[in-house]
Amino acid sequence: MDLQRSTSPGHRRRGAQLESALLDAAWDELQAYGYSSLTFDAVAARAGTSKPVLYRRWPSKADLVVAAMHHAGLFARQELPDTGSLRDDVLDGLRAFNAARAGFITAISVYMANIASDTGLSPAELRDRLLEDRADGGALLVRRAVARGEVPDRERSPGLVTMPFDLFRHDLLMTLAPVPERRILEIVDDLWLPLIR
Repeated sequence: MDLQRSTSPGHRRRGAQLESALLDAAWDELQAYGYSSLTFDAVAARAGTSKPVLYRRWPSKADLVVAAMHHAGLFARQELPDTGSLRDDVLDGLRAFNAARAGFITAISVYMANIASDTGLSPAELRDRLLEDRADGGALLVRRAVARGEVPDRERSPGLVTMPFDLFRHDLLMTLAPVPERRILEIVDDLWLPLIR
């Protein structure tokens, strides 16, 4: 976005255009200087606006950073695959997440730790806030498999249903690197599918 043009006399940004410019500026500051050095002054200067404009929308640095992370697409909902096979659905979903988000995992981890420290939120509370009220993808994939007759229709614990995603996320956070294909196959084929079936 050309901030010079958009902040010139006679052209005042409002609504979604202004919010997008503010969040772009916050994300750029965050990437350039990190969470601890991010200030409302710097974000306002980068966006060509004033601090009160920011504070009206985001009362704290943590609020601004969460909004900037969402705006940058770090927590965008990904379409769940529907290949006709539970195994392929889960594999495709994990591979897509690996390709789209693994490169950001170090930054996400650092930002989340800083936000948790600033706000006092537990990791689980922070995760709920970041992911909002989205439905559990694992449950949807299992329901589809039940409807296809691929797995028995029985009660399953939430922990079992989300297991491949939880193990994948664990590996991603522990290594701060993309999860190797062999590990994805192990999670799905050796650990999860025998229990689901």
